[in-house]
Amino acid sequence: MRIIPAVDVMDHQVVQLVGGKPGSQQIVIPDPMKVASSWIEKGADYLHLVDLDAAFGKSNNLEVFKRITKELGVPTEIGGGIRDRETIDDLVSAGVDRIIVGTKAVKEPEWLEEMADLHPGKIVLSMDTKAGKIAIKGWQESAGMSIEDMFDRIRDLPLAAVLNTNVDVEGQRKGIDEKQARDFIGRCPCKVIASGGVTSQEDARILSSAGAESAVVGLAVYTDVIRPWTWDTPWHV
Repeated sequence: MRIIPAVDVMDHQVVQLVGGKPGSQQIVIPDPMKVASSWIEKGADYLHLVDLDAAFGKSNNLEVFKRITKELGVPTEIGGGIRDRETIDDLVSAGVDRIIVGTKAVKEPEWLEEMADLHPGKIVLSMDTKAGKIAIKGWQESAGMSIEDMFDRIRDLPLAAVLNTNVDVEGQRKGIDEKQARDFIGRCPCKVIASGGVTSQEDARILSSAGAESAVVGLAVYTDVIRPWTWDTPWHV
């Protein structure tokens, strides 16, 4: 299983929030390109880029994300506030490996189906969960649909994967919720990118054994709580 470092950008700076709450920044670093480059220098072979500005309805950071994709030579997946076909088409044309859609895809499943059919194997559905419910709009609201209903709707779609961030443990450096992770991965009809609470190699091994395709790490790698570049097989378990 691949470990993917997250580069979350808000106010055009790299940040790490606790539970997705603005104002809870634990890390603030000015230069997203420099941060992305530092993970590549440490051996990361994939990047998870999140546009928090766009997710919260502010400006976007897509130009710097496209520059990272073009110049750093590793695949990227990009998410955060992506809610129209034009943006998806633009990112695919820019060479982005996977595009993550959340709020609109959950609220308008027909749109998700259309995007998945237009770009098979390129679209990742973000099904972030908070207190056992799907969280949307930058994790600020709960969707009016159950997790199982959403699974039923995506069962036959040509999605690249489903990204599940467990907001309840995100950014707390306390480890994953193993029960929640195994339950979600076991029931999801698509490949799962797991996120939220990965703070040790053992957390990563649990997610791998549960069947996760990859795991996104954030605050824990920025604070050296977990150091995937030092493992026997760097950034993989």
